[in-house]
Amino acid sequence: MSTRDSVAVSAAPSGAELRDRYVEAVRTFTFGLGRLRDNAVALGPIELIRFGTPTVTRHAVEWPIEGGVLSRRPGGRFRVEATGGRVEATLGGWVPLLPRPIYTLSQLQVHMLFTRLYLLRLRGREPAPDTRVAQPDRFRAATIDVALCLTLAGFTGRRRIRRALAIGAAYHVACWSLGGRTLGGLVMRQRVVAVDGSRLTPTQSLFRLLLLPASWVTGRPIHDELAATDVISDAKPPDSPD
Repeated sequence: MSTRDSVAVSAAPSGAELRDRYVEAVRTFTFGLGRLRDNAVALGPIELIRFGTPTVTRHAVEWPIEGGVLSRRPGGRFRVEATGGRVEATLGGWVPLLPRPIYTLSQLQVHMLFTRLYLLRLRGREPAPDTRVAQPDRFRAATIDVALCLTLAGFTGRRRIRRALAIGAAYHVACWSLGGRTLGGLVMRQRVVAVDGSRLTPTQSLFRLLLLPASWVTGRPIHDELAATDVISDAKPPDSPD
């Protein structure tokens, strides 16, 4: 099994920073439930993936994979390297315990989401990909989207709230993944992107959506902070030519 992902960076992190930021990412994206302990990604007492001692060079870190409950057998490596203005993460030679079809639909999606978020956090939010949208305009766009989902649910008969939630989830994940624009975003001329300006993956869109309630409760954009996303304006500056 092999995967590869990369993101552009303005300055190449050191190998030690790549290692330390990965340790931090394991804790952050598991909400404190997971740890990189004794070179193993652990959930409580369970070692999910057990790494060997990492090899740290000037701008790279590489972990050999030695086992864990998610591995069929020892073997493979996970490498993160900063080169040519990008940071690239590769997983190669590893054999998962799950059968390939199940692995592809479940564990692989989690791994790719985690790797993507780790890389985007390394990249950081500055410079922003474009002009960020003010909170009042984001609220107006969200109001349009809620109204649309409730209207669509109204055509489906009873249990309107349940259907509205299901429609809203599918609608937002599809719109954010395909182009970043919901109907509200089109009307208000805004779209959702990753912090590097790239399109969201479906799993990143779903992760962002699941974090929305936490943002409502705290009054902070936790969904954007953890999903490494921004809402940017599609409107032309006043002095831009038509």
